Amino acid sequence: MDTVQLSGSEVTTLPLSAVQTAAPLDEERLAWLALTLTPGLGPKRILDAVERLDAPASIFALSLTALEGLRFPAEAAQFLFDGKARRAAEEEWTRVVAQEATVVTYSCPEYPERLREIYDPPPVLWVRGDAKLLSRPSIAVVGTRHPTPYGSGVAEMLARDLAARRLLIVSGMARGIDSCAHRGALTARMPTVAVWGTGIDVVYPKENRKLAEEILASGGAIVSELPMGTFPAPQNFPRRNRILSGLSVAVLVVEASENSGTRVTARCAAEQNRDLYAVPGNVTNKGSWTPNTLIKQGAKLVATWEDVWEDLPSQVRIELEAEAPAESKSPSTASLLPDPVLRPQEAIVLEALHADESLQMDEILDLLEAQLTSSEVFTALFELEISGRVRQLPGKNYVRTM
Repeated sequence: MDTVQLSGSEVTTLPLSAVQTAAPLDEERLAWLALTLTPGLGPKRILDAVERLDAPASIFALSLTALEGLRFPAEAAQFLFDGKARRAAEEEWTRVVAQEATVVTYSCPEYPERLREIYDPPPVLWVRGDAKLLSRPSIAVVGTRHPTPYGSGVAEMLARDLAARRLLIVSGMARGIDSCAHRGALTARMPTVAVWGTGIDVVYPKENRKLAEEILASGGAIVSELPMGTFPAPQNFPRRNRILSGLSVAVLVVEASENSGTRVTARCAAEQNRDLYAVPGNVTNKGSWTPNTLIKQGAKLVATWEDVWEDLPSQVRIELEAEAPAESKSPSTASLLPDPVLRPQEAIVLEALHADESLQMDEILDLLEAQLTSSEVFTALFELEISGRVRQLPGKNYVRTM
C-alpha cells in the first residue's frame, strides 16, 4: 500500500497492477486527454474548441496561430504546439493502463447522456471498474460527513432498498452519509458508483480504502474527472458535486448543516433540472437544516424507498422493473432482503437499542441486567453487528440500523 503525507493527513493510493506496457494508443482519446491536461483550459473551453475541429485528434496538427484562434490562452496554445500536451497524455495513458482503468471521453459512446446535458460536462472521465454503469438510471445520495445515528441508518436503509430495486446508488465516498449510501448498496449486493475529488488511484479519506476495494469487487465503479495521482484539494470537491448530480436522475439529501457542501450538490441538481428529495430531520439538530429547508422550498419529503420510487419518471421505472427479478416486482415490505432469524438473546438486545440514539456498552448491560448475563449481551451484540442489524460507534456505543 502506498501512502503520502499531505497537509498533516495521510492519503492512501490504490496499488498499481502488474501491467507494464500501455495498450495501443487511441488518437481520439489521446487528444481529449491532451486538452484536459493542458494548463489554463477548463471543460467549457475544451468542448467549445473541439466543436470547431473536424476531429479532436486534429488538435495535434494545428499551428500556434490556429491554436490561439480557438481562444486558448497563450500558455495553453504553446503547451499544445510544443508537443508537451501530447507527451503528458501519453504518460497519463500509461498510468491509466497500469491501473487497469480506462478513460471515457466526451465523444465516446460510453459517455453518459445525462452528463452531456449539464452546462460544463467533464471532457474526460477516468474510470476504474464498470464504465457501463454510468449510463444506468441512478440517484445521488449525499449528506454530511458527521451524521447522527439516525442519519447514518436512514441513508443506508434507503440506499439498500433503492439499490435492491436496481436503481444505481451514486455518491462521493466521503465520510458519513456518502459512505453509508455505498454500504447500503453493497448490503443489497448491488454495484455502486463513487465519484471522487481525487485521482482514481488516490483513496480519500484513507479509512475508506476497504470500501473502495469492496465497490470494485462488487462490480461497481470509481470515477473522477481528475488525472491519476491528483491529491485532495478543497476546490476539487465542490466541482465534483456537479458530476454527482449530472450522472443521476435525482438527488437525495439525508443530513447536512446550513454551510455543508451538500448544498452545492442540491444547487447543481436544481440547475440541471434533476429531481430533488430530502429526508426530514429533528429541527433542533443542525444537520437537519439543509434537508428541512429544501423540503420547504419544494423538495419531496422522503421517509421510505416508495417515496422516491413513486416519483421517478415512468420510463425509468419501466426500465428498472424490466431488469428486476420476478419475485421483487410485487414487494410487500420496505426491503427486498430477508430478515435474519434472531435468537432470543439477540431479540432482547435488539429491542433495547434505538436507531436515533446510541447506547454505551455499560448502559446496555445495566438495562438488561435482569434478563441476560454480560457474556450473553456481548455475544448477541457481536452476532447482531455481523448480521448488519447493529452498528458499533466509537467508545463502544451501539445503535440499531434500519
